[in-house]
Amino acid sequence: MKVDVYNQKGEVIDKIELSEDIFNVKWNPVLVHQVLVAMQNNQRKPIAHTKNRGEVSGGGRKPWRQKGTGRARHGSIRSPIWIGGGVTFGPRNEKKYQKKINKKAKQLALFSALSKKLTDGEIKVIKEIKINEPKTKEMAKILSQFLNNQKKNQGLLVLPQSDKNIIRATRNLSFAQVDVVDNLNLIDILKYKNIFFLSEAINKLNKKSEDKVK
Repeated sequence: MKVDVYNQKGEVIDKIELSEDIFNVKWNPVLVHQVLVAMQNNQRKPIAHTKNRGEVSGGGRKPWRQKGTGRARHGSIRSPIWIGGGVTFGPRNEKKYQKKINKKAKQLALFSALSKKLTDGEIKVIKEIKINEPKTKEMAKILSQFLNNQKKNQGLLVLPQSDKNIIRATRNLSFAQVDVVDNLNLIDILKYKNIFFLSEAINKLNKKSEDKVK
């Protein structure tokens, strides 16, 4: 399948072939959701941590003698039923949230999301972006040619390889971000409304698809 290629002024100048193995995959919301949740879990770092009765301070001696006081029996003020005592079944930072994701499932979910974006008209291919200096204002002007508004997370620009000028010019934009095609993942695809590929990045994706077939 072929799609339009734009210059950085927003004008159609050419067409480019997209691999059907990547951009013509059936939308699979169940798989996409499963992979997304697993990826988010794998990025999760447990922070909340409560101390149990063996970790709180104090309580080295029995609060009062066992019998004869008329009060209930207690062995330690570190008991969970005491104020300032340990916590029972509280959150612990040893908890593991990681989930295994099959490589094929992860890849299929990514291709399914890319295909859906293309169908919805949320993927555009730009021939190249040239900026003389890493100026945020200049980058904002270029990306605004392809966006209806500048709300948060409106566009993700996918580069074939790292470009310091483009990355520095984009990092202060709240509505757009930059990524390298080799690092492209499902979370980024779903996070940003529009995806902009440089034509070289598309060629790299197509080549990966061809190598897989071989």
